[in-house]
Amino acid sequence: MNNTVKVTATIVLYREDYAPLKKTIDSFLNTPISKKLFLIDNSPNQDLKNSFIHSEIEYIFVGNNIGFGKAHNLVLNKINSHYHLILNPDVSFNANVIPALIQKFNSSLDIAFITPKVTYQNKQLQYVSRKHPTFLDLLNRKVKFSKNQIKKNEYQDKDLEKEFFPDFIQGCFMFFKTKEFKQLQGFDERYFLYMEDADICRKVEKSGKKILYYPTETVIHQHQQGSSKSIKLFFTHAASAIKYFLKWGF
Repeated sequence: MNNTVKVTATIVLYREDYAPLKKTIDSFLNTPISKKLFLIDNSPNQDLKNSFIHSEIEYIFVGNNIGFGKAHNLVLNKINSHYHLILNPDVSFNANVIPALIQKFNSSLDIAFITPKVTYQNKQLQYVSRKHPTFLDLLNRKVKFSKNQIKKNEYQDKDLEKEFFPDFIQGCFMFFKTKEFKQLQGFDERYFLYMEDADICRKVEKSGKKILYYPTETVIHQHQQGSSKSIKLFFTHAASAIKYFLKWGF
């Protein structure tokens, strides 16, 4: 990409349902700002290639499932923007969200990325802000031996209608300063799926920058919770957790 645009975004695809994906893509394209969207397709076929032909979209077919972080990193040398959005294929939002987040960025120099409030379609809050995970925390989330600890780890003891700087934020909508995303060298590609969001938040912290939870703006996330429904994804999650704790400590 030769010309600088205000905002770039990537969505990683893998056998996506058309309807929610279209809603996500339309949300981004309806943003009234110069922009470019990269669709990184990890699916085994190119069924979606001709579904989203648009001057502001670049479709990249990978041909095999290389994982979430590695796929997002494919654009590191392509993005020439002020801001870069890591976007899940099941998130929708109105046209004012991204401009409002840009305005918020302009009020602080030490923020690496912002995530707005995230809700389900029924407007119920998703607790995307978390404290740094520990081994016991992740085990507790599976077996739920202490619901109070889960609430503490999700900052439910805070007023989540006010902005603050959490340890990490789940990665369905991570709005970066492009410069920061590049300096972090994107995601750690050792994670195939899961924990790469917690890891990059650690890298942000190590760099001396902050991540901001900004509930003034809201996005809607369907949140599939695949590892809770699939034994294969559960073991993928467990493998990523082991890599995370070996890197950052238990």
